[in-house]
Amino acid sequence: MTAGDEPPVDAGAPDVIDASTVIVCCGSGGVGKTTTAAVLGLEAARRGRRAVVVTIDPARRLADALGLAGGLAAEPQRIDLDGSGTPVDGELWAMMLDTAATFDGLVQRYADDELQVQRILENPFYRNIAGALSGTQEYMAAETLHALHADDRFDLVVVDTPPSRNALDFLEAPGVLARFLDHRLFRLLMLPTKGGLKVIGTAAQPLLRAIGKVVGSDVLADAVAFFQAFAGMETGFRERADEVIALIRADETSFVVVASPRHDTIDEAVWFAEQLVDQGVGVTAAVVNRAHPTFGTGSSEEASVAARAARVAGDGDLAALWDNVAGLRTLHEREQAVMAPLEVIAGADRLAVLPLLERDVHDLDGLRGIARHLFDHGPVGG
Repeated sequence: MTAGDEPPVDAGAPDVIDASTVIVCCGSGGVGKTTTAAVLGLEAARRGRRAVVVTIDPARRLADALGLAGGLAAEPQRIDLDGSGTPVDGELWAMMLDTAATFDGLVQRYADDELQVQRILENPFYRNIAGALSGTQEYMAAETLHALHADDRFDLVVVDTPPSRNALDFLEAPGVLARFLDHRLFRLLMLPTKGGLKVIGTAAQPLLRAIGKVVGSDVLADAVAFFQAFAGMETGFRERADEVIALIRADETSFVVVASPRHDTIDEAVWFAEQLVDQGVGVTAAVVNRAHPTFGTGSSEEASVAARAARVAGDGDLAALWDNVAGLRTLHEREQAVMAPLEVIAGADRLAVLPLLERDVHDLDGLRGIARHLFDHGPVGG
């Protein structure tokens, strides 16, 4: 029996789609997180929903899974779901995060006029932080989630996050921005000036001189010019950050932790799940990909007993077959033990275990095959 012949597993995953307007998929790298996000979006479309899958990871995994040879764009593009022979009432869209473009959009949203927009967008300090400042990508990912959630084209947003600990940054980024806007340093840099650094104010001068010695006066001048051009926009940014925080913590936002049956990825998944619980969010569901199936009923020890009996009876071929079954069942049992901590924190009724497949998933047909296992239905339309 091949892994692909195993019966499908339904562990409450349908409730994640039906009860959510946002699904955040998180986990270690290489565990099938991106594929899981795509499967959830595809299944949502099969059920008649208008789903968009957005990846924060710049790698091509999502594009490959959706069969997009040209890759993903910074704007949502609709996936052609025709060709399966089964009508699909919903829609599936996909996109990749463009951090700089998203930041530019926020500037244009909250600036008072076009002159303020140009002063900010052309500022060298802004051009650097728009794509490189620590936390910028994570905040812009949260902002993109918020924008897509408010987009009338979609009723479900599925987010494929970076590896776990970066994903936690994604959850915390809106709060970090809100706290920064209230920080004393930000308020000092926002002080009005008439002649640049020379008259920025007695309260800020010692601090700015110290910073200038470290980063250089030109960089500091650009930074001060940026913050002064930013004047008046902080309220809009703070309100938006608060809205994003509220969305992340809303009842209709679900978190799906994805892992594989190995100690390192399960440990990472458990760590992340614990962080979600500590933040009062919790884990909606967990998915373990690429698990070895049971290969019939019974334990590895029972298979070993059968192998010994066959060997005593002089049937070497049968003994070899039972030895093989014993080895495969041993793998399955060890994986079950490894997964146990995740089952404890997620709940047995919310843990889906998907079998190791014969080949990698790189197209819509492969995604449909996983959906059959995950949601226990016939061929997934589209």
